[in-house]
Amino acid sequence: MLATQIRQKDSVFYFCAYPADDILDKVRFISRFYAEGEPSLAGEEIADSDEVAQFISRIEASDAAFQRQLGRAKVTAIKNFYETAVSQPPIPGTVLLFTEEKLKFDPVKPFTNVGNLQEPRGKYLIIDGQHRLAALHFFKNQRPDDAATIHVPCVIFDGKSEDFATEMFVIINSTPTRINKSHLVDLYEKVSWAAPDKKFAARVVDHLYREGDSPLRYKINRLGGRSKQEKWILQAELFNEVHKWVASDWKKLKKKPNWQREAEKYYEMVRDFLRAAEKAWGDAWGHASYMVTRPVTIKAMLRVCADLAAEDPEADDRVKRWARRLSPWTEIGKQFRSEGFYERFPAKGQVERVARIHRELARVANVARRSKAGDDDE
Repeated sequence: MLATQIRQKDSVFYFCAYPADDILDKVRFISRFYAEGEPSLAGEEIADSDEVAQFISRIEASDAAFQRQLGRAKVTAIKNFYETAVSQPPIPGTVLLFTEEKLKFDPVKPFTNVGNLQEPRGKYLIIDGQHRLAALHFFKNQRPDDAATIHVPCVIFDGKSEDFATEMFVIINSTPTRINKSHLVDLYEKVSWAAPDKKFAARVVDHLYREGDSPLRYKINRLGGRSKQEKWILQAELFNEVHKWVASDWKKLKKKPNWQREAEKYYEMVRDFLRAAEKAWGDAWGHASYMVTRPVTIKAMLRVCADLAAEDPEADDRVKRWARRLSPWTEIGKQFRSEGFYERFPAKGQVERVARIHRELARVANVARRSKAGDDDE
């Protein structure tokens, strides 16, 4: 399949045009759709282990915008548009597809970003465009010859984590009748079906956002807040790092009788670590000319925090103790100047760069990393 490789910052994804027949065979419908006068298009059964599909289907099932009658009207209206559109393209906007498989891309000379993209062995999950493709299914049933002339513009994300696909879905579907994108992480605490470890991590992040003594208060971008103050990190990025830490400790945490108090303890560890880090970095902390309080470094520091907490968990005098452990960071502050930063920490993308910075920060502070094998996990 011919595709264009697109790079935006540390992200790589693909753009292609799928013939209608091909795309309808390659996607999974996880909701049941209807159109006037047509038999229903049944959604596929979703495995319990498929967290992204479970997440999307439950949101759609609980959201008024996707109730049966509204869904029928929407799909029927789109199908009718396909039938009447002549000079206007029926599907001018891209459909967003996701596969956890890493797809092989072979550039075609003389281009480096145009080439042949391998198709996944399984089916794509539709992040955005289920209604448009459902309408195309019904249109194809009635007018197969017309449908055969339609190519669907698609953006394909491959080899990404479940968190990536879930976050993308929520951001895309952030209209007034759907989920507000600023509640991406808050959602884990509010819905009954969210995994306990994610609820726990969401609570820690909420403390970091709300508590008056949090070094990250007013610095977390909740994807919707209108504050004009400078933000250091997206709430979703912060949640991902905290959740990795919580998930690695979950075997012992799930046995605790008071999860709320345990979440407060994790908040206090992050709070004290960031206070100690601020002392260690000195003038570089929060400085616009340095990368110290940018997402890539904050995420790496949170991994050092988890390492240090495992090694030295005592709460008494923790800030002073940890500040002494992190004090060698003062000597490497120049490496974190914005100018030349990406050359000093070369990587194929942010996942690799965060892991590289984590290794360097842990080495300089002489903090043993808990899991070297999982360093490069998103």
